[in-house]
Amino acid sequence: MSNSAAAPRRSISVLGLGPMGAPMARNLLKSYGPILVWNRTYAKAAALEEFGGWAASTPAEAACEVTLTVLPDLSQVRGVVEGPDGLLVGWKRENIQTPVLVVHGTVSSVGISQYAQNMWENHQVRVMDAPLSGGTVGAENATLSIMVGGDELTAQSLTPVFEHIGRTIRYLGPSGSGQLAKACNQIVVATTIAALSEAMILARLAGLNVEVLQELIQGGLARTELMEQKGQNWVDEHFEHGGSARNQLKDLHFAQEAASIRHANLPTTQLVTELFEQMVGQGRGDLDHTGLYLTIRESAVNHDVS
Repeated sequence: MSNSAAAPRRSISVLGLGPMGAPMARNLLKSYGPILVWNRTYAKAAALEEFGGWAASTPAEAACEVTLTVLPDLSQVRGVVEGPDGLLVGWKRENIQTPVLVVHGTVSSVGISQYAQNMWENHQVRVMDAPLSGGTVGAENATLSIMVGGDELTAQSLTPVFEHIGRTIRYLGPSGSGQLAKACNQIVVATTIAALSEAMILARLAGLNVEVLQELIQGGLARTELMEQKGQNWVDEHFEHGGSARNQLKDLHFAQEAASIRHANLPTTQLVTELFEQMVGQGRGDLDHTGLYLTIRESAVNHDVS
């Protein structure tokens, strides 16, 4: 750790400083106090030192009583927990008893439940799933929705931390419940993207002004945060930056998994999953998920009506 400032007053760290993690860490530093930060690319952690953060060079060095991970999937979480420079080593070295590991990334509700049980039984680590909704705008403005699953008393103890990064914080139930809520959220996000894409395609084909159409949509019952944050993507037909289609598809597969073990058939989810599978298969997986418009447009424009 290279910062010469005083050590953090509370033992809290954030691991993963991507488009969501970095603004979350900044908000904690701004209103909560000094924290430890780690990222695989050290420069991203070092950049937060000007805000009062301590940049750790390894996950072990970032091991705290409460460790927040903002990573894409459970495999990345395991990667920072295990190994010679992992959190388990750090927690042992710092003599931290029953540390709390918060998984903010969107992962399998089934997988996180099993992982939480394993971590408690073998290492006395409390794993809490707390996926997020609100996008990068919500992360920047500390207005995220946080869906919490795991031990209820631990969830209550985390509320004073979560209040610095989110506005709507709800406890859903035992381990995996937060991720299941996020899967439900992602069904709505994905289907809304598909519906808005089809609406914009039809409007363009008919010669309507899509900016005016968006204004009308946002003034009525169909108003949506997706249009508020990403409406310009459809206007410009530009989808280079944002939450990736690949991650959206991952989340839809988690929703399908959760439905399958409950013997539920979700026809709309199945259809939109197939659309995103097609998009990723076309090499568009790194585009913003609103880029589904391009895949749907090709099908709509090339449709043979003969």
